[in-house]
Amino acid sequence: MRELSHWAATLRPQAVPCRVLKLAASQVLSQIASIRAGLQHPLGRKLVAAFGHPMQRDPRQAAGVFAALGSWLNLDDTAYAGHLSNSTVAVPLAFAYARRLDGLSLLTSVVVANECAARITASATLGPLRGQSAVHTHLAGAVAGRLHADRASASLYENAFGLAFAMPNWPLMRAFLASDARLFNTFTPVRTAMDACDAAYAGLRGAPDIMEHSDGFLARFATVPLPQAVAKGLGRRWHTDTLSFKMHPGGPGIDAAVDCAQEIHRELGPLRPQDVAEVVVEASLYTLFAGQRAAAYVTGPGSPLGALVLDVPYPVATTLLTGEFSVDDFSSPAVDDLDRWALAKRIRLEHDTEMTRELFLSDAPFGEAVREAGELAVPWLRGFGGDELVDLVGSVRADNRDFSRSTKATGARVTVRLTDGRTISRTRLIPIGAAGPETRHSHADLVREKFLSVGGPHEVADTVDRLHRMRPSAVRRWIETAFLN
Repeated sequence: MRELSHWAATLRPQAVPCRVLKLAASQVLSQIASIRAGLQHPLGRKLVAAFGHPMQRDPRQAAGVFAALGSWLNLDDTAYAGHLSNSTVAVPLAFAYARRLDGLSLLTSVVVANECAARITASATLGPLRGQSAVHTHLAGAVAGRLHADRASASLYENAFGLAFAMPNWPLMRAFLASDARLFNTFTPVRTAMDACDAAYAGLRGAPDIMEHSDGFLARFATVPLPQAVAKGLGRRWHTDTLSFKMHPGGPGIDAAVDCAQEIHRELGPLRPQDVAEVVVEASLYTLFAGQRAAAYVTGPGSPLGALVLDVPYPVATTLLTGEFSVDDFSSPAVDDLDRWALAKRIRLEHDTEMTRELFLSDAPFGEAVREAGELAVPWLRGFGGDELVDLVGSVRADNRDFSRSTKATGARVTVRLTDGRTISRTRLIPIGAAGPETRHSHADLVREKFLSVGGPHEVADTVDRLHRMRPSAVRRWIETAFLN
């Protein structure tokens, strides 16, 4: 933690590769789109009624609201490792606005927050919490995002990290799936992190060995602790390179299935439930695991949103019927459409072993952690997918890759069998927007499309490529336009 704190405190924009800064700019615009989507949803408006609009005077409170609004629809961006943007963009945005930072300082704060949060999350990836349930990601992201905006010293980072991780959050899946408590998924750890920063500024000290100590964080949160991941390759190995941009709400693993369903809809045109004999979605264990956890709660209209965003049949059915899937499909009247639920009942999930193998060959969400652990990963693999998964993954070891060619293969195959005897199938291994060669080439265009689709103003989308050159006053206007338009 001391090494990470020193690196974070001393990193300057000139040390960040241009491609990484460009990814961070896309990440900022993408997460602003997610926050706007959260603001537009009825539950988002209730959150604002309770805690205020994100454009408020106190950046600590604003950071929490930004974080909450951007997270709970699963439209937030991910990386190896973790759902980073809910803290690593939300907090720098709030403090860049309040502290009057220029654009390059904002982007550098996002990168620093990404690197700190991803590394700490990676160290506990082989554990019981993953994806959005690994809310400790945001303790790290929020501390680093704020303190880099403040240009704080390394000792402040070290103490704030130690204090933030003194009582790390552990979500209960019952609340996560069955209630509106999902809105606190990132709100709570970000607020904890803000308190930890305030305490560190006041002189309170945290334990510098809170990660690796036998009574520390990894002992409780990791089945296979990877403390070496926290500082591995600092300044050379950029976790920001592993960013995947979320183009559809929901997850994990629905993205490729929705992409396939969109292709099928374009070929077949509008469908009726009675036209379909069955739909088979083949996917990796990762997608099946999340879907099975949610299935007991998803029973049709009125299903809790916390579970519905993890469901696979509903978004696939919606996309086959309408040709698209957006945040509006998680609220009335769309979510009450009986045709969607009738078709969803005809959809079943099947495991595709090759997709699971490709998943673990990828860097995100688990592959790099399994390689880092080597043979030590076997018990975790067995717990996740049994002996079959252990045999499927085989013998792996760390190869010190630098992530510049990172991939996230959360694939799916959707096969529609029609009552007239026709069958149509589409397969996608890397979803649109997920880490891979296509996204590295076109991420700026993808996130622009995402931002505009939620009503974001063209003025903001058209100038994000100049964010790194904006002066403080221009950054403030840009943020105001993004959220007050």
